[in-house]
Amino acid sequence: MMEQTGSDANLSSPPLPGAGMDRAITPRRRPWWLRRGFIIAIAVMVVGAALWAIVPASGSADIDADTIVTGRVELASFEDYLPVRAEVAPAVTTLVGVMSGGQVEALLVEDGALVTQGQALAQLANPELRLQVMTQEAQIASQLGGVASENLGIARSQADRKAQLSQAQFDLVEATREYEARRQLHERGFLSDAGIQRYVAEVEFQRGRVDELKRGMLSEQRFTAAQGTMLDQTRGRLQSTLGALRDSLDALTIRAPRSGRLTNFTLQPGQTLAAGDPAGQIDSESEWKLVAEVDEFYLGRVRAGQTGQTADGSKLLVAKVLPTVSNGRFRVELAFAGAVKARLNRGQTLDVRIQLGAATRALVVPMGGWLTEGGNSVFVLDANGDQARRRTIEVGRRNPRQVEILSGLKPGEVIITTNLAQVEGDLLNIR
Repeated sequence: MMEQTGSDANLSSPPLPGAGMDRAITPRRRPWWLRRGFIIAIAVMVVGAALWAIVPASGSADIDADTIVTGRVELASFEDYLPVRAEVAPAVTTLVGVMSGGQVEALLVEDGALVTQGQALAQLANPELRLQVMTQEAQIASQLGGVASENLGIARSQADRKAQLSQAQFDLVEATREYEARRQLHERGFLSDAGIQRYVAEVEFQRGRVDELKRGMLSEQRFTAAQGTMLDQTRGRLQSTLGALRDSLDALTIRAPRSGRLTNFTLQPGQTLAAGDPAGQIDSESEWKLVAEVDEFYLGRVRAGQTGQTADGSKLLVAKVLPTVSNGRFRVELAFAGAVKARLNRGQTLDVRIQLGAATRALVVPMGGWLTEGGNSVFVLDANGDQARRRTIEVGRRNPRQVEILSGLKPGEVIITTNLAQVEGDLLNIR
């Protein structure tokens, strides 16, 4: 009874102040852009973008746009020529050598002088050689005297044989005359048969004597002819040896082998020289050639017979290609094909243009540092210019402004012509 009364009392009690304003509130949901998952995803994307901007992708590299130079691939006229820097040199250079060793006794001309062929340049002294030559000359003179004596003996023997034959022929004539006279007396009966026989025998004897002398003379002539030939050869050899000995003395005088300007003639009085030592050289005067060093890339393209010209228009002809490569270069000699339009001096340098072929239409790109990589690849820009990718290409001919492209590129594409040898990847991000 009491619980009911209490409950009723509670129900019937007046409401508390503000009790009529209280109501249940349902919690509001956050917008999707403020949700934690979305914010985390955005943060990850931002961090990823930042990392992409800071760290290049694998196999790529970043490069500043201001540090590169570009060029466009074009279909244009390609001029096939090679510019070189050539040095003026004498057309003909002849070395002056020492023929016989000795000590420089006197200088007869000065370095740089114009000389003529055979002109004496210096005199050498060699007392030992002179004494040796004099001794050998005396020996050879004695041998020549012996040869002359033998020739004289042969001549005397031949003269004696001829005299004997002449006397025998004369005696035969006399004997025949006596026989004819006695034969007529015998035929008339004034001389007996026994008397005529003596004259017949005399004629036969003299005739046999003449025949014997003739046979002996022919045999002796054959022998003396062979002996005379041998003596002549011996005399010739001795005279040749004597001439060589005298020439060895004359070789103590250094002479100009040709006409021209004497250079590198640096001998000093008292200097000792051996046979074969160089004494200087003689350069052809007013006859010039050009010598140029060419990059080994053109070794297979430069050939003898190709034409060229100097900056002032003087015509040139490739005279000689020396294919030995040294430090990546080989030598080319060019001859003037006509009148030289300028005065030249030895050692002067000239700009020369060698024509390798006729101008033709070709796919070309500008020359640049990109060739230092070997010319096998190049970086090609994409359409928006933000990236460049390495591409394998094949190059052909070159001139100072252009490089011929045989494959790998198309007209209108843009390449980076800067030297990028330090870049290892195949992708460039241009910032």
